Amino acid sequence: MLDICLLGTGGMMPLPYRWLTSMAARCNGSDLLIDCGEGTQIALKKKGWSPKPIDVICFTHYHADHISGLPGFLLSMGNAERTEPVTLIGPRGLSRVVSALRVIAPELPFDLRLIELEEPREHLEIGPYHIDAYKVHHNVTCYGYCISIPRKGRFDAERAKAQDIPLKFWNPLQKGNTVEEDGRVYTPDMVMGPDRKGLKVVYCTDTRPVPVIAEYAKDADLFICEGMYGEPEKAASARDKKHMTMYEAAELARKAQPAEMWLTHYSPSVMYPEEYMENVRKIFPRTKAAKDGWSVDLMFDETDG
Repeated sequence: MLDICLLGTGGMMPLPYRWLTSMAARCNGSDLLIDCGEGTQIALKKKGWSPKPIDVICFTHYHADHISGLPGFLLSMGNAERTEPVTLIGPRGLSRVVSALRVIAPELPFDLRLIELEEPREHLEIGPYHIDAYKVHHNVTCYGYCISIPRKGRFDAERAKAQDIPLKFWNPLQKGNTVEEDGRVYTPDMVMGPDRKGLKVVYCTDTRPVPVIAEYAKDADLFICEGMYGEPEKAASARDKKHMTMYEAAELARKAQPAEMWLTHYSPSVMYPEEYMENVRKIFPRTKAAKDGWSVDLMFDETDG
């Protein structure tokens, strides 16, 4: 299972009814955060989730509305008695930016491990998460993220029996370990079926529509995408400022065919995102105008294999 909460849906500045864009994920006791603008710690508290289990924080880029909440958030993690290291991931310059922000949060009861993204595409595996970072097209270096939870194939007891594999090795093989006894080697592929469909959530903001977004969002369980402008007359502004309209996001979703798309990162000028949805859904019917605090529990397909 993968729990997702869109903590905030605003771009540029927090509003009384809308925090800045941030997403939290929970899986197997490990939490992950994408972006941390001003007010993120408040939004998390309002949701009722603790900052203590957050093992990974990913940053799309270093504009203030995506990272200025980090010092306070780290302090909240410390106050929640976090002692284990926390991994921070972001574009080149992460160390410099985090060092500057930590001037006001110099003492933490846990270490920070920094991973700076250098390539257009990078793959990381941390805890239960498979994290794919992919470069998008903003006016500064910016990445989108694909968060996946893979799922192994089923254990085939009949195959294990047919190959006279001792019962004591079944569990290690299920966990992906290779074992050896009396000169015979037992490998997981001897008893495991093909990998089953896992879970996938794709998140991107602050970008023009580029093909790589649809590539990663293909068949995703949830695609969270910037829809900064709904007003048709703002299309030129979106192009100039390297942002995306709701209609451009819907075109990406039409190509990718995720199970559902949530729009986020609204301009302060967009007071009521839902009023644009009729036209947006003509392009991609499974679009929703997300609101702060929206969450979903994504479950593995039990009919798969």
